[in-house]
Amino acid sequence: MKRINKNNIIVGSLGILLILTIIISFQLGRYPIPTKDLLGVLLSKIYPLEQFWSDRMETVFFNIRLPRIILACLVGCCLSAAGAAYQGVFQNPMAAPDILGASAGAAFGAALAIYLYGSSYMITISAFCFSLLTVALVFFISKRVRGKSILGLILAGIMISSLFSASTSFIKLVADPNDQLPAITYWLMGSLAGAKLSDIQFVFMPMFLGLIPLLLLRWRLNVLTMGDDEARTMGVNANQIRLIVIICATLITAASVSVSGMIGWVGLVIPHLARKLVGNNYNHLMPSSMLFGAVFLLLVDNVSRNLLTTEIPLGILTAFIGAPFFIYLITRKGESY
Repeated sequence: MKRINKNNIIVGSLGILLILTIIISFQLGRYPIPTKDLLGVLLSKIYPLEQFWSDRMETVFFNIRLPRIILACLVGCCLSAAGAAYQGVFQNPMAAPDILGASAGAAFGAALAIYLYGSSYMITISAFCFSLLTVALVFFISKRVRGKSILGLILAGIMISSLFSASTSFIKLVADPNDQLPAITYWLMGSLAGAKLSDIQFVFMPMFLGLIPLLLLRWRLNVLTMGDDEARTMGVNANQIRLIVIICATLITAASVSVSGMIGWVGLVIPHLARKLVGNNYNHLMPSSMLFGAVFLLLVDNVSRNLLTTEIPLGILTAFIGAPFFIYLITRKGESY
C-alpha cells in the first residue's frame, strides 16, 4: 500500500511540475509574458476584464508561445508513451518509437513534400500518411515471415526503415541545394519553430485516439510482459492487446513526428527514467512517462529557443542529453539490460 501511495504522489508531483514548467515557459524568450498578464489573457476569454496587457503580448501569446508550448507537451508526452508501450510489448528495453519505421516513413514523406510542394501543411500531411503507410507495410511483410511474429515484426521494421532512409537520401541528392535541401535537412533535425494552432488541430485527434487506449490498457501491458502463456491463463488475448497497443503507439508517433520532425531519444530514455521513479508497473509507469516526457521536451525546447541567438534543432539537443544519460543508466553498477 505504501508503494502505491508513493507512486501516486510521484505522478501527481510530475503533473504539478508540468504546470509550473508551462508557466515558466511563457516567461522565457524575446517577448516574455509575465504571470499576471498570462492569467489576464486567459481569464479575459471567460470573463470580461479591463485590458491591462498590450495587444502585442496577446498576439505573442496566442500565435507564437501557446501553440509551441502545447505542441512540445503533446509531442513529448506521445513519444514517451509510445516508447514505454513498445518496450512493454516487445519486452525489449531498447525499443523506441521508431522501431517499426514510423520515423523513417515520416522523414521520407516530409522530404518528398518539400521536394514536390514546399507547403508546410502538405509536409505535415505527407509525413503523417507515409509514417502510417510504413508501419502498415511492416505489418504486411511480418505476416509472411516464418517463426516468431515479434521477431519478424522487428526485422521487417529494420528493413523497411533502411529502405525509406535510402529513399530520403535520394531525395536529398536530387533536391535543390539552395532551397529544398536545407529545408529537408532542418526538418530531419527536429524543431517546433513555426508551430501553429492549425498543427495542434491536425494532430490532436490522432494523439487523443492513441493515448486514451494506452492509458486504459496499461494494466494489460503488465500481463504482456509476463509472456503469452501467462496472459492466456489470466484470460487476456495477448495477440489482440499487442496489436491494439502497437496501432495506438504508431498513431501517436506518426502524429508527433509529422509536426516536430525527427526527435530521437525521448521515447527511449524517458520511460527508463520513469521506471527509476515508479518501477515497472504500467499502472503508474504509463502516466508518469507521459508527464515526464512532456516536461522534458518542454524544457529542451526552452533551451533550444533561448540558449543562442539562433534556435538549436531539438534532435541535436535530445541526443546530447539523452545519449550520455542512457550510457550512465546502462553502465550503473547493479543494473542489467
